Amino acid sequence: MVPTDRLLAFAAMSFLLIVVPGPSVLFVIGRALAQGRRAALTTVAGNTVGAYVLVLAVAFGVGSIVERSVLVFTTLKLAGAAYLVYLGVKAWRGRGSLRAVFAEGVTAAAAGHGGLRTFWEGFAVGVTNPKTIVFFAAVLPQFVDRGQDHVAVQMLLLGLVFNVIALVSDAVWGLVAATARGWFARSPRRLSLVGGVGGLTMIGLGVTVAVTGRKD
Repeated sequence: MVPTDRLLAFAAMSFLLIVVPGPSVLFVIGRALAQGRRAALTTVAGNTVGAYVLVLAVAFGVGSIVERSVLVFTTLKLAGAAYLVYLGVKAWRGRGSLRAVFAEGVTAAAAGHGGLRTFWEGFAVGVTNPKTIVFFAAVLPQFVDRGQDHVAVQMLLLGLVFNVIALVSDAVWGLVAATARGWFARSPRRLSLVGGVGGLTMIGLGVTVAVTGRKD
């Protein structure tokens, strides 16, 4: 199985990525602001299932190729790191656009959504989240212990750790947003601070990914 030190290191890096507001978090916040706690948690459930589909794809496909080839690993890692930095810069520059989340959420509330539809929309966001795709493809394989068997199982375990952290974090975002609907309504500009901090954190994570990893 995955050594404890690698598991903890992966959990720490996962946490840093997850707490940064990305497409999934913003979608959950918008749903929470529009429709409240139940819709937010349903969205989180769908999002989590979608993200684990990505884990399966990496464990039984892309991950095995990356694990065997240093060249592929390095190329993918650097490309992933560059993209994370790009997303961070984009989030920083567009931090003011988070104000639109509240307005979009209120508009969506008027249309109404069923529970199943809410779940599948959350799933679609989770399975297409570029931040998560880059992380699983470029970062997850480097935490596998190649000296042990069952590489795919190790990836599935690491992916499960990521998804448990994401489930808790996204649920907290959703519950806080649902509780603070009035607070955001009075001053949506407060979301800009979230975007700015998130952008800087993502840039730092991208740099970390670029300078760490296998040495073989």
